[in-house]
Parts: sequence; C-alpha cells; structure tokens
Amino acid sequence: MSEDLKPSGDVTTKLIKNNKKIKAKIVSNQNCVIGGLSFAKEVFKYSDKKVNFKAKTKNGRKISKGKVVATVYGKAKGILKSERVALNFLSLISGVTTTTKKFVDKVKGKSCKICCTRKTSPNLRLIQKYGVKLGGGLNHRFNLSDEILIKDNHIAIDGNIRELVKRAIKNKKGKKITVEVDNLNQFKKIIGLRFDRVLFDNMSPKNIKKGIKLSNKLYETEASGGVTLKNVRKIASTGVKRISVGQITHSAPAVDFKLNF
Repeated sequence: MSEDLKPSGDVTTKLIKNNKKIKAKIVSNQNCVIGGLSFAKEVFKYSDKKVNFKAKTKNGRKISKGKVVATVYGKAKGILKSERVALNFLSLISGVTTTTKKFVDKVKGKSCKICCTRKTSPNLRLIQKYGVKLGGGLNHRFNLSDEILIKDNHIAIDGNIRELVKRAIKNKKGKKITVEVDNLNQFKKIIGLRFDRVLFDNMSPKNIKKGIKLSNKLYETEASGGVTLKNVRKIASTGVKRISVGQITHSAPAVDFKLNF
C-alpha cells in the first residue's frame, strides 16, 4: 500500500465529502482460477480495519466470467483507497494460478509434477510461488540457498562436470543436489555418483526417455527448457517425474477484475 500512498496519501479521494458506508462487489471479467483473496482482504483492512470483506468463493477454484468473487462493505474512502492494490493482488496471483492449472491439467493422468522456477518478478517471488501451489503446481527451490543446482554455466566455467559434482557431494551439508545436463554423454560422465536429481535441459522427448532409462531409478528425473502447453504432455509421456516451466510465473497473463458499487 505504501507505494500508492506516499508522500501525500490519496489526494483524489480526499476531495469526497460524503464518506458514507457502501457495499462494493469485486467481479471477474474472465474465466480463471482464483487466487489472492486473502491478500485483497488485508489490503482493505490496511486502509480501514472496520471494512468487512466477504469472499464468495475459495482460492484455487475455477470461476466464470461475471462471477462476484467478494463483497466489500465499509466507508467509501477506505474502499477507494485500497481498490487498485487489492485488484492488483487478485490479478497477479490469479494469473499465475490459472496458467499453472492449464499445465497441470495437460499432464493429468501422468505421474509428473509441474514445477515453477526462479524466473519470477523481483520482490514478488513469494506470491507468485503461492499462486503456483494454488494451481496445483509444485514449488521448486525458493532461492539459491535451498539446494545445490549445478547448471550449464557452472559446468562451463568449472570445466569438469564429474569433479564439480564430487565437490558438491563433499560439501552438500544436508542440501539436495540437482545436476542439469543437456546431452546424454554429459549424463554418462556422472552416472553412479551420489546426487539426488538429474535435470534434462532442452532435450528431445526421445533423449529424455533414454536418459530416464540410463538413470536406472538412481535419480529423480526432471525436464526443462522450451516447455509449452502444446508439448508438455508429450514430455510428461516420457516418464519424467517433474517438468519445470518458467512460463507459469514469468509470462502468466494477469486476470482482469473490477470493483463495482
């Protein structure tokens, strides 16, 4: 709220003399999976603790265009002051939740989880990852401290994938180790070492299948890179256990909501 109110507050709403109690409705302008209701409620409470916010649905539910998702009752100035920020939370989180659910539905029936990545908006990672969970997705590591993830640039700089993985095993201190490979020869160099997960990056479904066979259940398997709604089911059909998708956070379209009196 502070970014909307510094330094002089809502100078337009201050012009209104009539601060009577009113009832407003928050309406979805499109079909979506709703997320962020609790955030919207807190925004209204921030402006006026006496505002009554009543959700008309639950987070994670599919809703249709025109659905009233919440009612807000309280003094007009408090509602007007909080309107945009509350709708912004709903739009952003519902956008991530809706996009995630589309991917999750595409792999239904497969023993495969849809995961998010760190491709999030700065300072908004927490709520975007919350949206992913509401959509049925799985949260990958939250930040660089959560697990050891050896990626292509680490390998390119270090120069020796096997020695780098050995170093990770020696220094893991209870952290999980994931190793990203972009070809099967690279994977063959580290098979047998004791790490947790292999990540097949930008590999064809055919080669992912071969990689899964090579892993021989020694490692959890994951695929990433170029994943879309058109190809995600085909990737899931390889038998890979996780698919990480940057699109569900970095490119999720916002859902349009409005507040009506």
